[in-house]
Amino acid sequence: MQLLRRVRSLEVELEDGRARGAYGSGELLHGRVRLELRGALRLRALEVCARGRAFVHWLESHSVGLNTVYHDYMDFQTFLYRRCQLIPDNGEVTVLQAGRHEFPFTFQLPETLATSFEGKHGSVRYWVKAKLHRPWSTVKKVKKEFTVIEPIDINTPALLAPQAGAKEKLARAWYCNRGQVSVTAKIDRKGYTPGEVIPIFAEIDNCTSRAVVPKAAIIQTQTFIARGTKKQKKSVVTSIVGDSIAAGKREVWHGRALKIPPVGPSILQCRIIQVEYSLKVCVDIPGTSKLLLELPLVIGTIPLHPFGSRTSSVSSQYSINLDWLSTIPEQPEAPPEHLFSISTLFCSPSSSFAGRGELVSPNSGW
Repeated sequence: MQLLRRVRSLEVELEDGRARGAYGSGELLHGRVRLELRGALRLRALEVCARGRAFVHWLESHSVGLNTVYHDYMDFQTFLYRRCQLIPDNGEVTVLQAGRHEFPFTFQLPETLATSFEGKHGSVRYWVKAKLHRPWSTVKKVKKEFTVIEPIDINTPALLAPQAGAKEKLARAWYCNRGQVSVTAKIDRKGYTPGEVIPIFAEIDNCTSRAVVPKAAIIQTQTFIARGTKKQKKSVVTSIVGDSIAAGKREVWHGRALKIPPVGPSILQCRIIQVEYSLKVCVDIPGTSKLLLELPLVIGTIPLHPFGSRTSSVSSQYSINLDWLSTIPEQPEAPPEHLFSISTLFCSPSSSFAGRGELVSPNSGW
């Protein structure tokens, strides 16, 4: 207890990401461990680790006779695992005097990461954890989360390509054919960023004897994958409703506007979590199922540059697209600590006590 009272505080502080606390792949993650002591303290080691991984988990059940059988689905994917020793564990005891001590560190983030994400059945989370080892005492730990945004540049041929489609459906009631409804729709490109307006060009022909109502919506699909099984969650991001189309009439949308609200970008490069978007044009037909036409969308982070003025600055890339970050908890509960793998490590701490980066044992408790 006397040793515990000597430690006034142990904190991890990260330098602000260049876009409201968000970091990108390939960047340097700078920070410091701050240790404030009431009295002299004997230390065995002080180390810091940067972690990042995707994690999915859900339960499914089905009945077998009178019993209910549960299937547990779980998987993970590691994006970041790097560690360095600020005070190395070399078998000797280091004595720190009362007062404040700071230990700077730097981690190089990998070139490929997944955007931070929180979903019903999974998450993508990043954090830095410091561990203070003292002789004959429990390890004192502290953790600091941070947000990653993986850049998606919509200024690429694939995402600048127009998207178009057509669908038709026979309206039936009591085995009687009541005519056909058809829809054709087109949008200027596949890639957009939050805050942009999607102009929808569409023609809806109502050759039935009843009035129909056209609608359009942006749909987000979250896909979680474990043990070869997929779990999906779909939600409507935003929608518009058109005017009722009388029997035998045609409705034309000359660039009907649908604004994209603050949403997270698409996640397409993660093995176990995918976040995809689509534009759905729907026609409600009385007495029968809806007519649905779906066009793929990608929500990016780097807006359209009509004059070709590109920039690699993270701040300029994300400055207008970060409102969705408020949906990510500041201190989410980390997934189970025993699930991780080891990647190549890099660390360049600038403290006089700093040691080199090293591989970590799977049983190290990080």
